Amino acid sequence: MIGVGNVTEKKSAPALSKIPGSRLVAVGNRTPERAKAYAEQHGITSWHRDPVDVIRNPNVEIIYIATPPGSHMEYALAAIREGKPVYIEKPMALTWEECQLINEAAAKQGVSVYVAYYRRALEYFRKVKELIESGQLGKLLFVNVKQHFPARPQDHNRQEPPWHVIPEISGGGYFHDVGCHALDILFYFFGDPLEVAGFAANKGGLYEPEDTLGVIMRLPGNLLVTGSWNFITPDSFRRDQVEVVGETGKVKFSIFSFAPITLVKEDSHESFDIVQPEHIQMPLIRTIVEELKGTGRCPSTGETAAVTSRAMDQILDNFSLAAGNR
Repeated sequence: MIGVGNVTEKKSAPALSKIPGSRLVAVGNRTPERAKAYAEQHGITSWHRDPVDVIRNPNVEIIYIATPPGSHMEYALAAIREGKPVYIEKPMALTWEECQLINEAAAKQGVSVYVAYYRRALEYFRKVKELIESGQLGKLLFVNVKQHFPARPQDHNRQEPPWHVIPEISGGGYFHDVGCHALDILFYFFGDPLEVAGFAANKGGLYEPEDTLGVIMRLPGNLLVTGSWNFITPDSFRRDQVEVVGETGKVKFSIFSFAPITLVKEDSHESFDIVQPEHIQMPLIRTIVEELKGTGRCPSTGETAAVTSRAMDQILDNFSLAAGNR
């Protein structure tokens, strides 16, 4: 594992050793003291001062890249050159072009690329997919996404902003960290987008990248998706909701809060409250282990993740052009 940040503490790293046939054997970090402390705290057999040495470790068979997106391509390409598969935190890279470079290198070397869009393997979203595909909604009419969140205290620090809003590290603003999950799960449900358009703005002035976005997409079956994202919304107006509306019913669910899924029809209203696993990435990691052992398939790959990165790039294209002309 390269990187020892918060995402690894509970969401992912423990699952790497709890799944049969898998074990976390080495960690590395650009700050060696952090790698050493992490290894000692979690009982990991070896740690490395240089993250690249994790890749070269002969006991390591697959690399989990748990760093911010700005270094994903560097480490992914290094691992691929060693002939080792990679599991990359999302978003897969800074841009779609970087995703393509990773996928092309992996195809040439014959190794697998997996990306941590773990919602594709969660029971919560499998239930949503089941309801959509059951025919209970009738002909699908439209999808609407609302993700409106308040600014975080650290967003007000102009001298030392969080890495999530430093584009050369994160790829953009919080949309890259939050919106990508919503886009990816929609593409999993309905297929790759046929057309994507969006407008973005910075309304709060807390940091340089976008904090407000409006999106429209056309998915297979001429299904239109509208979405709005805002990361400076007052807490009392917080929203995290997706509605899939059909001629005979609609499904409502959330992306982050895991609010109960609701199925609404003219004469009925059902609710499905699904508890999340202790380690939320564990179901997806299990599919990776199964695929590497030849007993299953992982639903989140470099190819599927690149589709999401391309959509984000298209959505933010107008903001990038406007920023360049200021």
